[in-house]
Amino acid sequence: MTVFEFIRTHPVFSYTDYLAGVGGGGRNKRTLDALLFHHVKRGHLLRVRRGLFVSVPVGEDPENCPVDRFLLAGKMVEGGVLAYHTALEFHGEAYSLWNRSFVLSDRTPSKMLFRGDEFFSLPIPGPLWRKGEEVLGVETRERLGLPLHVTTLERTLVDVLDRPELSGGWEEVWRSLESIRTLDLDLVVRYTLALENATTTAKVGFFLERHRESLMVEEKHLSPLREGKPRTRHYMDRKRRSGGRFVREWNLIVPEEVIHRSWEENYGSVTGA
Repeated sequence: MTVFEFIRTHPVFSYTDYLAGVGGGGRNKRTLDALLFHHVKRGHLLRVRRGLFVSVPVGEDPENCPVDRFLLAGKMVEGGVLAYHTALEFHGEAYSLWNRSFVLSDRTPSKMLFRGDEFFSLPIPGPLWRKGEEVLGVETRERLGLPLHVTTLERTLVDVLDRPELSGGWEEVWRSLESIRTLDLDLVVRYTLALENATTTAKVGFFLERHRESLMVEEKHLSPLREGKPRTRHYMDRKRRSGGRFVREWNLIVPEEVIHRSWEENYGSVTGA
């Protein structure tokens, strides 16, 4: 593949992608580097940061050309997996859009800024590493002709309940998850238990129990979650250690706004409903 062909078919790419794509034909690395930065200088490429590039469409200004945020996040680190609120957005289930993107990676956590948006790489949960299940609940989808790794809707549901601070808070999480219509509940349960976190297990169980009818939740899904719930009372929100309603079935102290769905009341007062 020629350098021009590579640029035309790769809207976002890493330096590693570039070498793999055009490294054949006997060209040495010095020649490939010279060709790459020639195209940067000519305005055919935008260098986002070291080792990360965006292809500039013909006739576009490099500083203002459109950039696909999902591809940019996914290429932020090698093997990155879109997760948390970013995965909700990718699946079309987020209640609102964010200017923050999150990817999971086995690399050192990092942060990147681009055009006012923030991009974070976060570590894969430890229990998954220990069990060799890093890719449990991860799928590969196509985006503008390129493969992109993203957590499945099932894993995303568990992840945002596990870490709502990475997903906009409880109102955003609840409103987003309630838009979901179909799930592989067996995968939801399997992934939840793989995290080995009793509080998260209770949160997932509480959510599913509250949405039995809409998600067609059966007792076979709730039973293993009950077995994995905390033995003592746990707060649903790690950062909020006071108030809330105790839900005995899950040994979970749930924030009042979640119990009463107070955001709906606020919406009604604003619209005059």
